[in-house]
Amino acid sequence: MDFPNELKYTQDHEWVKIEGNIATIGITEFAQKELGDIVYVEVETVGENIDSGEVFGTVEAVKTVSDLFMPISGEIVEFNEELEASPELVNEDPYGQGWMIKVKFDGDLPAELLTAEAYSELVGA
Repeated sequence: MDFPNELKYTQDHEWVKIEGNIATIGITEFAQKELGDIVYVEVETVGENIDSGEVFGTVEAVKTVSDLFMPISGEIVEFNEELEASPELVNEDPYGQGWMIKVKFDGDLPAELLTAEAYSELVGA
């Protein structure tokens, strides 16, 4: 499994890419494989300030619906609208075209974010 070193990870299987004060967030390759074929991504929190650990949306797979948790506190400034027509992008390219939201944040990153190595150990990969 692939866990890019430039990303940070959560125990809830989200990844975070930091560029200045904008964080791009999606779910990991491990998460999308566990969920199976993704058929719908719902994020109705664009424009809202969400605290770390709170639910920002849901992802629906053929077998289950799973909550998406904010890895950092901030304002959701963008949703990947390509996922509305093509939710399978999360399965095909979880760290690229399958990104879910962009968040504007202020301050430091939470200490509980994991490195690629630590996340790999967490999931036993």
